[in-house]
Amino acid sequence: MTEKQNASQTWAIALFSIGVFMAALDNGIISAALTTINRSFDVDANWGAWGVTLYTLGLAISVPIIGKLSDRYGRKKLFIIEIAIFGIGSLLVALSPNFSFYLIARFIQAMGGGGIFIIGSSHILSTLPVEKQGKALGMLGGMNGIAAVLGPNIGSILLDVTGSWHVLFLVNVPIAIVLVILGFIKLDETKDVQPGKLDLFGTILLSLAILGIMYGLTNLEGVHLLKSLFQPNVYGYIIAGIVLLIGLLVHENRLEKRGGDPILPFHLLRQPPYLLTLVIGAFSGALLAGMIFIPAFSEQVLGIASENAGYWMTPLALAAGLGAGLGGVFTDKRGPIFAVILSSVISAIGFLLFPLWIEVKWQFIISSIIAGFGMGIILGAPLNMLATEKLQANKGTALATLSLTRTLGMTLAPTIYAGFIARGYNEMPALFKTDFPEILQDNLAKANLSQEGAAELQQLTAQMSSGASANTDMTQLLNQVQDPTLKEVLSTSVQQLTTLAAQNGYGGLFTSAVVIATCILIVTLFLAPLRKKSLQG
Repeated sequence: MTEKQNASQTWAIALFSIGVFMAALDNGIISAALTTINRSFDVDANWGAWGVTLYTLGLAISVPIIGKLSDRYGRKKLFIIEIAIFGIGSLLVALSPNFSFYLIARFIQAMGGGGIFIIGSSHILSTLPVEKQGKALGMLGGMNGIAAVLGPNIGSILLDVTGSWHVLFLVNVPIAIVLVILGFIKLDETKDVQPGKLDLFGTILLSLAILGIMYGLTNLEGVHLLKSLFQPNVYGYIIAGIVLLIGLLVHENRLEKRGGDPILPFHLLRQPPYLLTLVIGAFSGALLAGMIFIPAFSEQVLGIASENAGYWMTPLALAAGLGAGLGGVFTDKRGPIFAVILSSVISAIGFLLFPLWIEVKWQFIISSIIAGFGMGIILGAPLNMLATEKLQANKGTALATLSLTRTLGMTLAPTIYAGFIARGYNEMPALFKTDFPEILQDNLAKANLSQEGAAELQQLTAQMSSGASANTDMTQLLNQVQDPTLKEVLSTSVQQLTTLAAQNGYGGLFTSAVVIATCILIVTLFLAPLRKKSLQG
């Protein structure tokens, strides 16, 4: 590679990395301002959540379409278009006069941000020699992971400094302008020439199928997961999406046989190694979704103040970035299978430490670093290289389909995870009967209770025996307590019981994350011989 080519590649990786960071940052950065945004538009939390939901749907829809378009018409062109759309969408969000306009602007923003990672990855895979691809992909993956984790922190800082949620989106505009200008000047065009017209009908079918499945999944209720599956707004949309997806596959098969250019890599979907890579992608998305709940764990289990909980994600974010970078190195040196296996093992260990080991903050930091490092390895290089091995064309399409399965995993997993947490808190009445008496006795033994306090405790015990066992009942009883020492003892005991319920809930969540990491390991072990046979064929 000449000096000019090296300089061009350096610029390309730098621009793609900044673009990926900006797009990935946005969905995390908004979480810090959701309450402020809802208040400014005078909408409740359920309606306000649509700002995140629509962005996620937009990402899911745009990724496979942009992947195909970048292969067909050129990655430089599509990168510039995507950045421009994202910048315009960001400006429209910041200037939104009402909530409806805001939602439309968020969707436009997502349509611009969704394909940047795919364009960057397919460009790297099409231009760099194989021995250098892992390191470059690892950098993109690291940017993706760090941005997603640091988003809430950066959002909180900007909101504290400026007092305006509009700044969170306006900051994207000058960055987008610079990226568009430098993209014109510094990027070289790459594309995979395809015969025939673009599969417009397939594009529409795919968009509607994704929209149906994703919307149905977002309506699931974690506490009553199986029960909610039978709600019309869940099964109706999911079934409609699956029917459309089946219709799409039939259409794509016919189109490919006629020599057309299908929107999905249909020939790859017939290959077991690629299908197993998609399965691993879905599991990796589900595993990455576990990070969403770590700030809440630090708050509800370790007692970290809510306004500081996001900052405790920093060790995990830095570890994820380091893991993504080293994951690329591992992929270059030892191959993608080794990197995925290493990721699954380290992630499983990290998540297992949460329910089994963490009692104090320094243990939380160590566990977060291990889990973040493990998840970081799988973020960029290994799965992308597995998905595009032996491909001379359609790299963007193959990567986009992988990204779509990862997004589906990230959409479904939080519902399952949240169900564990909710069930933990729902067990509070039972815990009041089984664990509260012992907790209370331990705290009473440490307190110096007066005669008046002892008499009030006796009276309170009689009231509790008559049926006040739930947390809400205990709160009402606490308000009636007059003795300050007794009140402090009871408050401390209730808080300890609440923490116990949270530990039980999060224990189920992180144990399920360990199971998912184990599933990645098992599927990868099945994939290894199939991949070896495919490469030899």
